Amino acid sequence: MPSTLIVYFDYKSPYAFVAKASIYKLEKDFGLEVEWRPYSLHIPDFLGNVEVDDEGKITGGTRNAHQWRRTRYLYMDARRLAKDTDQDLMIKGPARVYNSKTAHIGMLYAKREGFFHPYHDLVFERFWQRELDIDDADAVAVAVAEAGGDCNGFKSYLAGEGEAEHDQILEEGNKIGIFGVPTFVLDGELFWGNEHIPSVRKRLAE
Repeated sequence: MPSTLIVYFDYKSPYAFVAKASIYKLEKDFGLEVEWRPYSLHIPDFLGNVEVDDEGKITGGTRNAHQWRRTRYLYMDARRLAKDTDQDLMIKGPARVYNSKTAHIGMLYAKREGFFHPYHDLVFERFWQRELDIDDADAVAVAVAEAGGDCNGFKSYLAGEGEAEHDQILEEGNKIGIFGVPTFVLDGELFWGNEHIPSVRKRLAE
C-alpha cells in the first residue's frame, strides 16, 4: 500500500469541498498520509467571468449561456453528491469569481505551522457559506488566527516565500497533467473527480 496520497484541490471547487470528508476517511481507514496540494483554477478560462455590484447583482461579464448552464448544474450536482454521501453541507454559489491563491498560501502556511486541519475545514465551510472572501489577505489572516495560527506570521509568509511556493506547486501539477480538482495521485496514477474515490480506495486496499 502506498504511504502517501496526493490530493490537488481548490477552495472554490464545490466538488473538492464535498470530497474532503471521504479523503479524511481514507486517511483514517488506511493510516494514510495525505498530501494536500493547492491548484488554483482560473475559472474564466472555462466558465467565463462575471461582474457584480456591491450587492452581488450581476452587471456584466463574459459568461455565455452554455457556461451558465454548466455552472448551475455543477452546484446542483455538488449539493446532490453531498446529500448522497450523507453530508449536511451548505453550498451557496459564490457571489463572484474568486482568485483562491491567497487562501491557498494560507493553507501552505497552516501546513508548515501545524494547524492544517482546523484551517482547511474553516476555509472550506466559511467560503461556501459566503462568509469568507478567499482572495482578501486580511480576511484570510482572520481565518488563520481563528484556526490557531499567527495572522502576522501568515502575512509575512504571504509577502515572502509563500507565493513562490504556491506557484511552484501549481507548475509541478501542470507538468504531471493536473487540469482540474479534486485530482488524486496514487503511485503516479491520476484520478480526476469524486467519482474515482472508490477506485482510489480499491487500490489502497490491494
